[in-house]
Amino acid sequence: MDNYQIAGSFSLLAKLTDIHGENSFKAKSYASAAFAIEKLPVQLSETPHEKIFSIKGIGESTGKKIIELLTTGVLNALEEMIAKTPPGVMELLNIKGIGPKKIATIWKEMEIESVGELLYACKENRLKLYKGFGEKTQDNVIETIEFYLKSKGSFLFSQLHLMADAVKNFFEKIFLTNKIELVGAYKRQLEIIHELQVVIDDTTENIEAKLLSVTDFELVEKNLHNLLYRAGVGLKIRVYGCDAKPLMQQVFFTNCSEEFGEAFAQQYPAIDYAACENEEAIFTKANLHFIPACQRESITVIEKATHAPLPALLQPTDIKGIIHSHSDWSDGNYTIEEMAKHAISKGFEYLVITDHSKSAFYANGLKEDRIQQQHLYIDGLNAKLAPFKIFKSIESDILNDGSLDYSNAILSTFDLVIASVHANLKMSEDKAMMRLINAIENPYTTILGHMTGRLLLSRKGYPVDHKKIIDACAANKVVIELNAHPSRLDMDWRHIDYALEKNVLISIDPDAHSLDGFDDVRYGVLAAQKAMVSKEHNLSSFGLKEFEAYLSGKLSRRAFL
Repeated sequence: MDNYQIAGSFSLLAKLTDIHGENSFKAKSYASAAFAIEKLPVQLSETPHEKIFSIKGIGESTGKKIIELLTTGVLNALEEMIAKTPPGVMELLNIKGIGPKKIATIWKEMEIESVGELLYACKENRLKLYKGFGEKTQDNVIETIEFYLKSKGSFLFSQLHLMADAVKNFFEKIFLTNKIELVGAYKRQLEIIHELQVVIDDTTENIEAKLLSVTDFELVEKNLHNLLYRAGVGLKIRVYGCDAKPLMQQVFFTNCSEEFGEAFAQQYPAIDYAACENEEAIFTKANLHFIPACQRESITVIEKATHAPLPALLQPTDIKGIIHSHSDWSDGNYTIEEMAKHAISKGFEYLVITDHSKSAFYANGLKEDRIQQQHLYIDGLNAKLAPFKIFKSIESDILNDGSLDYSNAILSTFDLVIASVHANLKMSEDKAMMRLINAIENPYTTILGHMTGRLLLSRKGYPVDHKKIIDACAANKVVIELNAHPSRLDMDWRHIDYALEKNVLISIDPDAHSLDGFDDVRYGVLAAQKAMVSKEHNLSSFGLKEFEAYLSGKLSRRAFL
C-alpha cells in the first residue's frame, strides 16, 4: 500500500467523520495526517513502524491506524464509517462544491441519499431553502451533478493508455490471431474516451460465441456488426466484426471522425479496401499523403494531404526542457536538486522551476523573502550542475483584477513567469476575459498557464473566447501553455490551429509535482500531434541555447515598454 492510498483512506475518514457529526478534532487530525502523508518523500511501507510516530502531523492515534493499514490492509475505523453511510451519500462526495458539512445537511435534514435525488431537489428549488444553500449554490450543484453524470463511465486517455494493450492481448489470446486492432477515440488520441473500440477479423456471431464464457465481461448492447461489452473495471468495450467490410475498411473508418469519414468516402468512392494490407495503402490508392488517425478530424486535413506530406509528428523525444514544475519549496514532493538530477538522467537540457506564488497559501506559495532565498539556492545548483541549467520562474496567480500577485520589482527577478488562474474559477466569460487579457498584457508574463482551468471529467473550464485570448497573446508575444497533465490538457488541442495561424508559440509543460510527473509530457505531445504542432512551434522543444535566446529576446522587448 503506497502513501497515496494511505492518505486517501485518512482523507475519506476525515470527511465521513464530519458527515456523521462526530468529534471535529478527530476529523481535523485525520485530514492533517492525509496531507502530511501525501507529501512524505519516502514510502510509509518502507519506514520502521516506530519512526512513523515521529513524523510531523502524525500523532499516536493516527500512527497506530497507519500501522494497522500497513499490516492488515484494512482501517477498521474507516470500514465502520462506510458501513453506516448509505452508498448514495458516499457518492455525494464526488460532487464538487459540496463539502462534508453540506452533505450532512443534505442527508440528515433533507433526507436525500443519492445524487439523483439531490438533482431532483435542486430542480424543485428545495436546496436553497436550507441554511448555507443559496440560489447560486443550488445552480452550481445542478451544473456539477449534470456534468458528473455525463462523465460516469468515461476515462481519461491516460487511464485507458494503461489498459489498452492488456485488452488487445486479452483478445489475441481468445481469438488466436494478431488481426486485432485498437481503433476509435483511443487511436485518435482523444482526451476523454467513453468506450474502447476494437476491430476483430471475424464475424460478429463468432465473436459473441467466443466471449460468451468470459467472466466479468457483460454484453450490454447487440448490433448487426458490433457488440458492446462492459468489463469488470466499468470500461465499455465495443467490438466490431468484419461481416460487411474488409478488415482495413472497418479499421480505417472507425479511426476517423464522422466528418472526416463521410468526406473521404464521398471523395474516394472506388477504393478497393480488400486489397489494402494497412491504412497507408488506403491513402496511396487515394493519391493522398498519409494522414495519421490522430489527425483525421476535419475535412481540411484532406485538402492539405493532397498537396504535400503533413508535418512530421512531434515526439516525446523532441521535448528538450521541463517547463512548469513544482518543488518542495511549494507543493512539490522533491527538492530542486533531485528534480534537476532526474531531468538530467532523462536527457533534458534544462528545468524551469515554477513554484506557486504567495497567493496560493494553500500550496505553501513563496513570499518575497523566500523567492530571494530560492534564487540563491538555484545559483549554487547551476554552478554545480552545469552545463545543465535551472531557470528561476514562478507560477504567479492571476488575481481578480487580472494583475499578478507580485510587484514588477519582484517579477523582474525571474527568468520567466507563468501566469495562471487558481482562485475564483466560477466566473462569467466577461470576467474571465478581463482577468486573462490583463494578465497577458502584463510585460512580465511569458507563458499563459492552463488557459481555461478545466479538470477533465471533474470540472468544466471557465468560459473564454479562445480567439481573443490568442490574439492578445500574439500582440504581446506571450506563449500559451498546453498543460500536459492528463487531467488538464489545457489549452484544448481544437484551439491550437488558430494559435499556429497567429504565430503564437505553444509550450508543452508537465505541471510536474513529482519526478514521475515529468513523464506527463507524453500526453501533451499526443494532444499536440492532433493539432500538427511542430518542434518549431513548441517552446519546450527549444534546446538550451535557443531557449536562452528566446528569453533574452523577451527581456529586450520588455525594456522598450
